Amino acid sequence: MFRNFTQNSPVADVAIIGGGAAGFFAAIHAAKLLPGKRILLMEKANKLLMKVKISGGGRCNVTHACFNVSEMSKNYPRGEKIMKKLLPHFMTTDTVQWFESRGVAIKAEADGRMFPTTDDSQSIINALMQEARRNNVHIENQCEVTKIEPIDKQGFNLHIKGTAQPVFCRKLIVASGGSPKESGLEWLKKLGHTVEPPVPSLFTFNMPDESITELQGISVPRAIVKIIDSKFSYEGALLITHWGMSGPAILKLSAWGARWIAEKNYRFSIIVRWAADCKEEELRGQLLQYKQKHGQRLIGNRNPVNLPARLWEYLVAKTGLPNNKKWQDVGKTDINRLINILRNDTYQVSGKTTYKEEFVTCGGISLNDIDWSDMQSKKVPNLYFAGEVLDIDGITGGFNFQAAWTTGYIAGTSAARSLITHLS
Repeated sequence: MFRNFTQNSPVADVAIIGGGAAGFFAAIHAAKLLPGKRILLMEKANKLLMKVKISGGGRCNVTHACFNVSEMSKNYPRGEKIMKKLLPHFMTTDTVQWFESRGVAIKAEADGRMFPTTDDSQSIINALMQEARRNNVHIENQCEVTKIEPIDKQGFNLHIKGTAQPVFCRKLIVASGGSPKESGLEWLKKLGHTVEPPVPSLFTFNMPDESITELQGISVPRAIVKIIDSKFSYEGALLITHWGMSGPAILKLSAWGARWIAEKNYRFSIIVRWAADCKEEELRGQLLQYKQKHGQRLIGNRNPVNLPARLWEYLVAKTGLPNNKKWQDVGKTDINRLINILRNDTYQVSGKTTYKEEFVTCGGISLNDIDWSDMQSKKVPNLYFAGEVLDIDGITGGFNFQAAWTTGYIAGTSAARSLITHLS
């Protein structure tokens, strides 16, 4: 371990804690500005860039096809105002250009998500690893920092698990990722930082008592989902699963309502508006027109709002109407029932499930503790932060990776420039 440093006094000019997207980007950009200096990246796990590897179903949703800073920043439930300040330094266009200039072509899909054209996250990992090697970043995995000890504003002693000799560094960047528990950030609280308690974000809704789970696999391209007794609602694609509901509408709703939902212990009710495009009177007109044109058809067999057949049949049954009733026999009260189920279908949520293997937290180092001009701590000189360890998180769609690239870039370049100034 640390074989490239002197055995008696291991020294790094810039050390980075965390071998994820933000950590690698910080290390690479610090190293580019500091040729010949010692850049050390430390990761406590055995493998590097694991979230990059599994994200987007193994394709890596590297960013989002939004090229306006104001619009892009609106996709961060925590940190919108901060991201509006940070994104001009390294925006979506910069991300695409950075990877493409290193041989990784990026494509945009219909929903705005951007992936490597290879549809393989290994392409992103290879680009990051090659760039780190090209810039002589020294990487140590299975290297857990247990304590950060500031040394008279000159740098830090980093105490490493299983190693007697601490590592001294002049500048330190923490990009250790999110923690599921506040106790996982205790080592940073000991430096005087305030930690916003972590709670999950980007999760699906469990509905163990709802029969709609029998329709698992059915999706609708647009639905509006609202949490009852809250201000939170979101529109998007919705997927019915064997445990409840998922899809972009649910995941984005879970991000915006993360703290409120946690306070409710993940037990609350939602309203689903299946006919997202239709106002009440428009919907009434559609149903009446359909009745007039197709009176001989059975109500359960056809629907005028283009919902999947099994879902429509389920909703009709939920109103209490028989599916074998003819449209010509549907009365005013029946129309009102159908309108109500299409616009105000209610379900009880009792729990959550993490979205695939992607873990995102709401919470982390308080935004008030950071100087956003350079990502430096206001509490400890020469200490910088990047990535999910901060109380910044985005909705699903590539926004969390963009935050990692942006904050990693700023932290890495700022630490390097500060060191250049110090040494000159």
